[in-house]
Amino acid sequence: MNKIKVLIIDDSAVTRKLMESILSESSKIEVVGTAMDPYIAVNKIKLTKPDILTLDIEMPRMDGITFLSKIMISNPMPVIMVSSLTSQGAKETIRALQLGAIDFICKPISREPDEMAEFSRSLIEKVLIASSARIFNRGISKSAQSNNSGIDSIFTGKIEKKVTLQSDTVIALGASTGGTLVIEEILTNLTENVPGIVITQHMPEKFTYEYAERVNKLSKILVKEAEDGDRLFRGMAIIAPGGKHMLLKKDGKNFMVKIDDGPPVNRFKPSVDVMFKSVSIAAPSSSIGILCTGMGKDGAEGLLEMKKSGSYTIAQDEASCAVYGMPKEAVHIGAAAIQMNIRSMIDFINSKANK
Repeated sequence: MNKIKVLIIDDSAVTRKLMESILSESSKIEVVGTAMDPYIAVNKIKLTKPDILTLDIEMPRMDGITFLSKIMISNPMPVIMVSSLTSQGAKETIRALQLGAIDFICKPISREPDEMAEFSRSLIEKVLIASSARIFNRGISKSAQSNNSGIDSIFTGKIEKKVTLQSDTVIALGASTGGTLVIEEILTNLTENVPGIVITQHMPEKFTYEYAERVNKLSKILVKEAEDGDRLFRGMAIIAPGGKHMLLKKDGKNFMVKIDDGPPVNRFKPSVDVMFKSVSIAAPSSSIGILCTGMGKDGAEGLLEMKKSGSYTIAQDEASCAVYGMPKEAVHIGAAAIQMNIRSMIDFINSKANK
């Protein structure tokens, strides 16, 4: 079996050495080279023909975002962004995902053993997942059809959207690797009066806020990061905050969300299973569960609970998934009533508007 060939692009020699050392621990991975900036990387890509790139965002001569936009046009391949856990790092990472990066990893803040162990485990896992991911050219979405100034503009200011009608139906949507593009594609193609939507996308804190703000500016519906006690209205999508679980609750005739700081579930926080299971209790027979692209099994059992409670359940089909892991597990255990591609999901959700 051929090893997965990785090229590391980072302007920090310390980071390059650290990542090379970590990835070399896996018998399935071969680091075929490192580069301190994109200009050097171009030549090394030609020479080594890597399967995957890890790409730093902040580099001299050419930043990672600019290089990513060029490489996804000229030579599309799986790219894992290396980000910082800051608001600016979150903005840039969300932009990278929108441009086609398959995933990202945050640099460790310290060299504490537990943090380094988690960084090592996560880096190897993300490379292994990326090696089997599909790279789609769905076209640069609305926010990236112009130059960088156009992309920047989506982060400035807020778009006020009025939502007044309580939602008597709930759509619960979960995703992981590759999910940011799928969720964006769905939300930006929905009409104003669709049922309220609750979303769990595996992301760390800070990143979910920037992601929600970005998608909100592209959508007809209101999209926001969840806050404890938020009520769910028609024409509204609430995204679980990174680092916290989100649960749906019934408050009289209305629905609201509760933010919970409990332990990770299936190693994730937020967890799709936590959200789906809460929906099965709060909105039995009046909810729709949709499980999208991602590695692992988070969400499969929760989707099954929703199905058992009388909800209609959907898994994203393999052909449109970047990583057909979570939906596959749901199908395997009989949790999905049907499989759909992204366009069919959009049409299905829009068919529930004004009903």
